[in-house]
Amino acid sequence: MPGATTPSARRSSTKCWTGSGSWWVTTDWDHISLAGLGHGAGAWSVTVPREGFAAVCGRDGTSLEGLPESDVDKTICGRVISCVLLSLQADQCTGLQGFLIDFDRDCFLKDGAPFRYVSGSVHYARVPRAAWRDRLLRLYMAGLNAVQVYVPWNYHEPQPGVYDFSGDRDVEAFLDLAAELGLLVILRPGPYICAEWEMGGLPAWLLWTADIVLRSSDPAYLAAVDAWLHVLLPKIKPRLYQHGGNIISVQVENEYGSYYICDSSYLQHLLGTFRALLGPEVLLFTTDGAQVEDLRCGTLQGLYATIDFGPGSNVTEAFGTQRYVEPRGPLVNSEYYTGWLDYWGGPHASISAALVAQGLANMLQLGANVNMYMFHGGTNFAYWSGADFKGKYEPVTTSYDYDAPLSEAGDPTEKLFAIRTVISKFQPLPVGPMPPPTPKCAYGWVALHKYADLLDVLDVLSPSGPIQSQFPLTFEAIKQAQGFVLYRTQLPRDILAPATLRAPPHSICDRGYVMLQKEYQGTLERDGQTELRVKGKAGDMLDVLLENMGRISFGANFSDFKGLLGNLSLDSRPLSNWLIYPLTIDAAIHQGWPHAAQTKSSSRSRAGPAFYAGTFETPGIAWDTFVKFPGWSKGQLWINGFNLGRYWPQQGPQQTLFVPGSILRVGCPNNITVLELEGAPPNPSLLFLDQPLFNRTINHRLLDKE
Repeated sequence: MPGATTPSARRSSTKCWTGSGSWWVTTDWDHISLAGLGHGAGAWSVTVPREGFAAVCGRDGTSLEGLPESDVDKTICGRVISCVLLSLQADQCTGLQGFLIDFDRDCFLKDGAPFRYVSGSVHYARVPRAAWRDRLLRLYMAGLNAVQVYVPWNYHEPQPGVYDFSGDRDVEAFLDLAAELGLLVILRPGPYICAEWEMGGLPAWLLWTADIVLRSSDPAYLAAVDAWLHVLLPKIKPRLYQHGGNIISVQVENEYGSYYICDSSYLQHLLGTFRALLGPEVLLFTTDGAQVEDLRCGTLQGLYATIDFGPGSNVTEAFGTQRYVEPRGPLVNSEYYTGWLDYWGGPHASISAALVAQGLANMLQLGANVNMYMFHGGTNFAYWSGADFKGKYEPVTTSYDYDAPLSEAGDPTEKLFAIRTVISKFQPLPVGPMPPPTPKCAYGWVALHKYADLLDVLDVLSPSGPIQSQFPLTFEAIKQAQGFVLYRTQLPRDILAPATLRAPPHSICDRGYVMLQKEYQGTLERDGQTELRVKGKAGDMLDVLLENMGRISFGANFSDFKGLLGNLSLDSRPLSNWLIYPLTIDAAIHQGWPHAAQTKSSSRSRAGPAFYAGTFETPGIAWDTFVKFPGWSKGQLWINGFNLGRYWPQQGPQQTLFVPGSILRVGCPNNITVLELEGAPPNPSLLFLDQPLFNRTINHRLLDKE
């Protein structure tokens, strides 16, 4: 057509600013031209084909062929990419949607228009799949426009090269559901995530490699990371915003500035891998605490630096820390703490709704982007709760209620409505009411009976039989990740007067339940009691059941080995000739044990580890409920084969376990299995309630996690 502009003639031009100077990006149909005036090298320019841009700037996130060396060292390649994409977006012939950073206006651009997200964290691994829609819908109706999502590596790769993305682990289904509900996604795929999750999301099998250095450029660690990312990230790429999906940004690693290793080569490697697998367009970022020392090792050129802090912090000072690294660009609090986690033996954390709402209002007033951590906490089912190490080992409770705007059971709280009111002052709310709380049922008392002592059913729980070893072996040495392992030996001589059975310091990881001739003697524990007085005859059987309470997820060292890490001694003489039983309790229960098995004859009064069983029926409904353990000590609960997690009412603060209605049956018995570790009440019963119980609360002033 006469006078028409051919594609190759159409051009757009954009100016970008970075700490290294000014950049001009000009694009046409075939080429991308970059020109700049750096602080140390004068003027320069380079032109590359569009098709080759990813290879020139994006494979490793740092190199840009054709730039002066002094600018190559300082250039923030991720910003160059964003600048190029901004120019590409201005070029109408591309027709692509995009999510970018506008460094001139200090904001995000979504499809070319300024954009601010108000997001909330929901962890699909802590919520039964049947409840995903309910939780995300409530988040949307609260006025949030995005959900932040962790991907726990160990949840999907339980053994090297064995992957599970089915059922509750179907992360793609969760992301697609968020898209269906109109929610954008901020994805945090790790490989390390913290999240108070077992080992911070890293698989325990990494520790099978001797002397591996986690979260570093150790070749063995990087090989495992690369193999995982080559499985995960191709599932993510089609769901990126620029490909028509809803994922607007992706975090690389997590709070790396708080880790004891400051390995920029590791972050550089991750950046290159993410770019290679996701492409040059995706917005990559980091998150660290709001202290300059955290940002020194937690950030990298090519990754946009964000921070985290909670209510009560000075918002201006906190964002001033972000500006130390990112002088231009959007303000982002990637973890605004709406509550806090609970530790066994500590108080139940609580933060007032008014304080949380005021902090949110202060940030939104500044134009900041905010993600609320957590918006809905959920539950650490099975063995997935992690631990902190702050001078001592602090295991996290089964409940991850977090005093969040949505309770552990997904119900809206006063805090949610306070947050919703704040959001309504800055952006329109969805039309319609907040869905009401889901129905709960108090099913009442359920009597249980003792099925068997643990020591009497080793043939079922350890079908492969014991491993013989002169000295104890760790969980990792026998390649067991979670749960329980039994260590057995014999008294080497007659002990007529009580002798001291002692564990070396820090060798009980994490609790050891001691039996002599099947009689419970007491408990040894990490950072606690490490010796007992025992007596018996030569050849008497000594058993120690070791419980893994969760690997450290935040702190100095993640190489948190489990089991007996050192040998026990009797009056300072080391014991030897151990039989080590890996216990596959969950596998047995999934196959219907003990309900489908013949009842064992077992001592009614004997204390120590034992299984209890019972059934109950729902009155034509299967609603959420909470189970209380009156008179019980400590243990694990399964209903219909689903591992609901650890209970420990004597330690608290958590007194009840959340039971999702989706695991219950209507019209047939619901099977209850309890592993009590220390001692059940004389008349063992459970009480099902319609509300949770915590034994105490405290106003917890949030501090940064270091």
